[in-house]
Amino acid sequence: MSEITMWEIEEGLHADGVGLICGVDEAGRGPLAGPVCAAAVILPDHCDIPGLNDSKKLSDKRRRELFPVIQEKAIAYGIAFASEQEIDEFNILQATFLAMRRALAQLSRKPELALIDGNRETDFGIPARTVVKGDSLSANIAAASVLAKVTRDDYMINLGKTYPEYGFDIHKGYGTKAHYAALSSFGPCPAHRRTFLRSFYGEK
Repeated sequence: MSEITMWEIEEGLHADGVGLICGVDEAGRGPLAGPVCAAAVILPDHCDIPGLNDSKKLSDKRRRELFPVIQEKAIAYGIAFASEQEIDEFNILQATFLAMRRALAQLSRKPELALIDGNRETDFGIPARTVVKGDSLSANIAAASVLAKVTRDDYMINLGKTYPEYGFDIHKGYGTKAHYAALSSFGPCPAHRRTFLRSFYGEK
């Protein structure tokens, strides 16, 4: 994906008179354990960050190389979580929106428009537009995806030190064979999303 293509959405919005634009993305909607993390990023127009792309298409090493570059070059950024307890209380979609709103609230500059990765809309307190596969189409969303992914991965790596029997540092809470085996042996820990384990334990 070329850098020119990654700026086409923002270019079109600027042509329509929209000023400051931020990108918003999340990491960790699918795992059985740990929080969901969201990031909001405002990059300068046509900011040159070589290799910037959807975090899922990048290696862990490359994401970690890009992380400080994005932080340094961004006009503003915010990173926030919604906890396992909030996921269980509100459901994963609403918890994801909560994390996104928290990340947006951290921005030191207020954007005129937020580009949200995905196709689900809610009230973010500012005008917003959803972009399906936005982390591959918008530089701002791609930058947010990298910040969210690296931050959540580091959280899970640290959580693995508290609960080493589950292997959180390896699978980051996702439902791998090893993770399900650990759940069978040890049961859930406080970091697990109880609503995500109902089918595994035969609960309704």
